[in-house]
This record gives sequence, structure tokens and C-alpha cells, in this order.
Amino acid sequence: MKSKNICKFVPADIASQLMPTQFILETDSEAMRNATPKPVYRMALITNHSGKLILNNRSYRCSAGDIIMLFENETYFFEGEAGFQYMYIDFKGLRSNELFRRFGINESNRMFSGFEGLIPLWMESLSRASKENIDLVSESILLYTFSKLNSEYTKSDDCTNKIIEITEQDFSDPQLSISSIAEQLGYNAKYLSHIFKRKNGIGYTEYLQNFRIKYAISLFENGLDSIKNVALLSGFTDPLYFSTVFKNKTGSPPKTYIKNLFKKQ
Repeated sequence: MKSKNICKFVPADIASQLMPTQFILETDSEAMRNATPKPVYRMALITNHSGKLILNNRSYRCSAGDIIMLFENETYFFEGEAGFQYMYIDFKGLRSNELFRRFGINESNRMFSGFEGLIPLWMESLSRASKENIDLVSESILLYTFSKLNSEYTKSDDCTNKIIEITEQDFSDPQLSISSIAEQLGYNAKYLSHIFKRKNGIGYTEYLQNFRIKYAISLFENGLDSIKNVALLSGFTDPLYFSTVFKNKTGSPPKTYIKNLFKKQ
């Protein structure tokens, strides 16, 4: 009789060396604004309302369900609207760097959206923890959340590929946007916008404009010289707006571009 056991072994060299130091629900706006450098890593989960992370003189919007990774000795603070709150787990240890490398977390890839489902788990775990088990509870939540980031990282690749596929099929539709794609795929538009920019380095609107202008250039190079028709075929309803975008992307307006093409022929 075959065994139904499922065996998955944890590599011994990464099975320890992760040490949570505190697990906190932060509701005090004065404490949030404390900009003292922290000598530990911090995983923060926004649990209520919207706010801002001020880090390295830059402001980052954040809202419920966002996870933010903060690094050793960074100086930062939070500001939020009334009722804004977040939870965080501070931690240190050699395994921290291994986890960051595994999930592609660094100073330019530290914010992750769409984790509202983790809020009840974090809340319940903290409320049930005692001084006898807080180390186990906080480490368990920390590792579980990392594991969700891993699945999210894979899922974000799939979503990005779907966004690009839809764009290549429907770019000529003037109504195409990240919102329409989000509705089509059943995702939150803010989430798709975030993962697309994180993966490609530019926002979706800029990506779509670049794609449309490249297509317009191909039409001009294949002999189509009606700016209005090229604009419509490329997904622009307004030829004047098309001309403005075209000039911004190529350095010259469509008329000049067409004339230069004829000179080369």
C-alpha cells in the first residue's frame, strides 16, 4: 500500500537565524512621526485608511493592504489621515538577507499591494500572543507573509504578461486603460498599475503611449501619410493630441516626420 505522506524538507542552512524583536499595532500618530533610525529590518502592513511613508525625502502613498519593507538604519516616518494605523514586525538575523534576495526585495522594490486578506490574521495573531509565545507567533507571521510575497511575485509575472498581451491585441481601442484591463482580469486597478510599473520600470499609460507611437511610426514608414487616419488606427481619437504625444516621443511632429521619410526615399 502506497504511503499518502507528503514530505518537503527545509534546507538546514536557512532553517534558523531569523529573529523577530517586536510585533506592534501602531495607532499613535506621534509615534508614527518618530524619524529615529531603526537598527533592525521592519515589515509593515497598513491595516486601516491611507497615509504616506516619508523616506529619503520622498513621499510614498500607502493604504490598507499594502506591505512595506524597511531596512536597517533607514530614517523614515509615517503620516496618515484620521484613523490611519499599521502593524509591523521588527526583525534581524542572517536569514533576513537571504529572504530579501529570494523574493527580489530591495530599496527600489519594497512596496507590495493587495494584501488586505492578511490583516485579520495579523490582528488575531497579535491579540492571542503572550510573552511565552510571542517569538513563535511573530516569526510564523513573518515567514507566512514572506511566502505570500513569493506567490504574489509569481502571480505578478503572470498578470504583467496578460497586460502586455491585451495591450498588443487592443491598443487601437481608445478606451483601453489599466482600469479596463483590471476589470477584464478581475483585479484591482491600483494593484495592476503597481505591479506593472515594478516589473517594467514605467507606468502603464506611458507604456501604452510608447506602443501606440511605435505602431504609428510603422504606418508612416509603410506609406500611410494621413495623420488623422494614423491617429485613429493607433488608438487616438484626437489627431491634435496624437501630434503632441508623437512630438514628445520622437522629437518632431508627424508632418515633419513624414517629410523626412520622403526625403530618404
